[in-house]
Amino acid sequence: MFSLASGRTSAVDFQLHLETETVEHCYPAKPLCAAPDDSVRTVLRLLRDSKTGAAMICTDGKLLGVFTERDALRLMADGADLDVPVSRVMVSSPVTLRLSDTVGRAIGLMSAGGFRRLPIVDEQGRIQGVLKVSGILHYLVEHFPKVVYTLPPGPHHKTVTREGA
Repeated sequence: MFSLASGRTSAVDFQLHLETETVEHCYPAKPLCAAPDDSVRTVLRLLRDSKTGAAMICTDGKLLGVFTERDALRLMADGADLDVPVSRVMVSSPVTLRLSDTVGRAIGLMSAGGFRRLPIVDEQGRIQGVLKVSGILHYLVEHFPKVVYTLPPGPHHKTVTREGA
């Protein structure tokens, strides 16, 4: 961890850390893979049984798309047929990361796209893992506890009374 002689982490150190550390240190999860010809219903069962929120749709280990719980909610709200192949409703060509991408890049992509999970692929497009927001948070708490635990609840939150005894 980067720290000043006083033991405090500066904003510059924090930013530098995010721009140099790679996502492989952010506890990537093992991907849940499904085949493109699996039905949406089958993939929903996989999601339920594995207690995860996203399935990577792959052929021979290569990522073709992503199907998430949000996609499922949209389909069910529209009364869609759940027996169609997941390849018809998955997000094709999803935003991906490589293990060599920085934590800062991952945070930027997740924030800009509203993603809670991003697939990690190698140079050939083979799925290597899934980076989740919870993995990034765990990483940040582990490396920058003072920064994380002293953040206000919201960006415009002002404390009007002193907390504590």
